[in-house]
Parts: sequence; C-alpha cells; structure tokens
Amino acid sequence: MNIGLIIIGDEILSGKRADKHLPRVIEILAARGLALAWVRIVGDDPALITATLADAFASGDLVFSCGGIGATPDDHTRQCAAAALRVPLELHPGGRELILERMRDVAREQGTPYEPERDDNRHRLNMAVFPQGAELVPNPYNKIPGFSMPSTAPGADPHARVYFVPGFPVMAWPMIEWALDVRCAGLHAEQTTRERSVIVFGAMEAALTPLMEQIEAAYAGVKVFSLPSVDHPQWGRHIELGVKGAAVSLDAAYSALLTGLRQHGAELGPELVR
Repeated sequence: MNIGLIIIGDEILSGKRADKHLPRVIEILAARGLALAWVRIVGDDPALITATLADAFASGDLVFSCGGIGATPDDHTRQCAAAALRVPLELHPGGRELILERMRDVAREQGTPYEPERDDNRHRLNMAVFPQGAELVPNPYNKIPGFSMPSTAPGADPHARVYFVPGFPVMAWPMIEWALDVRCAGLHAEQTTRERSVIVFGAMEAALTPLMEQIEAAYAGVKVFSLPSVDHPQWGRHIELGVKGAAVSLDAAYSALLTGLRQHGAELGPELVR
C-alpha cells in the first residue's frame, strides 16, 4: 500500500506561502520506517479538489490531505470529499461537542459569556460538518477535529483511508502522527529504509543502465537510483549511483553495484550512507 500526500491551497501555488508539509511528512514517515509514494498540490478549485480526492479514495492508498477544512468561503475540502464519495454532508455529533467545548474554553480564557447560539459560534459548527460516515481525527492544539474516510477501492487494506487535517502545521503534523501511531501502527516497518551510494566520474548513465537493471532484478525490495550532476561545486560533472531499500538486503546489493562499476572501469569517488 502506497502513502500519498495532498496539499491544498492557492497560497502554495502562488508562492504567497512556502509549503512546509512535504519535508515534515517525509520525516514523520521515515521515523516509522515508512516512505511517501506520491504528492499532489492543488489550488482552491472545487472541481479539481473533487477529482483529486476521487482518485485518492479509489487508489487503495493511505493518504493525508492538508488544508481547506475550515468554514470560510475558500475552504472546499469537506464539501469536495463528500462529492467525491457521493455521500451527503452532516453535522458530526462528536465534532459538534468538541467545538462547543472549544467555545467554552475560549469564553473562560477571555472572561466572556459562553454563547453557543451567537451567530459566529453557530457558524463555527460548520467545521464539524463532514461527509456521512466520517471518523474524527483529534486535534491536540485547539480540539477542533479533522476527519477521515475509508478507501473505495475493492478489497482495500483496512488502513487505506484519506485523513483530512488543517493546513496549519502546528495542528496538521500532530494529527498525522496520531493517525500513524494510533490507527496505522501495524504499518510501521520493523526495518527502516537506508541508502548507500557512490560518486562515479567519467561514465554515462546509458552505459550503466544494464548494471542498474541487473541489481534491481537480483535483489528484491532494492531500488537503484542515479542522480547526475554537471556543475557540482565539489565534484564537478559526476553521477551519484546508489541503492535504497531494507537494511537486510542493502549491503549485498551495494557490494554487487561496486563490483559491477569496477568491472565497467568506472572511476569511483566518495561513498555516501544515509
């Protein structure tokens, strides 16, 4: 099962704000022996968001969607999730109680009356209007929850869901960690992925491709990567050639890669381990 990330918001595509979710989610997953398979960044366009979420639900993947679950006019994610699943929206009872609890907390902190029937407070309840059948995702920052919905792929793994969290990193990241540690603990890898690579001088990728294919065919679960550079400040023109995968088979694959490179007559530079 792949893991995907959807980042929603015009402000990311316009450059008004720099995305922080992608590098942090990569770190969160890596700490649990997991890795991201794909990412999509989508603007605040309901049709595009709906199509993207429909693909996510149908993929059978575990997906995290960041942004657009508020209650302002440019927040469309809750509505688009319902449209993608073809289910109605409804006020989630548990979500409603959490938002009312948040209202009480704010009133107490500010020394003001608790007035749930006030227009602005009634509007805040829209943040608990989720697609029918949603499960809550707790928000430790301010109690206003996110939600998740199961995959629609036939025979999908029980962990295959789309988790919807706010765009604010201070809320989103702990909520993603909660989903991974509480709902998806069974997916944590016993062995983390590693990388080993070597700097190769004076070789062309095309000439090394057969060797790369041989390594991948011989060592299940290992991927070979090639990162060419033409103007590196330290090494100049070179290729970083390496393998990545589970530690149990990585060293043997890397040894075979070095042997093949030497047989090819390649000039080898520094070796790297990540």
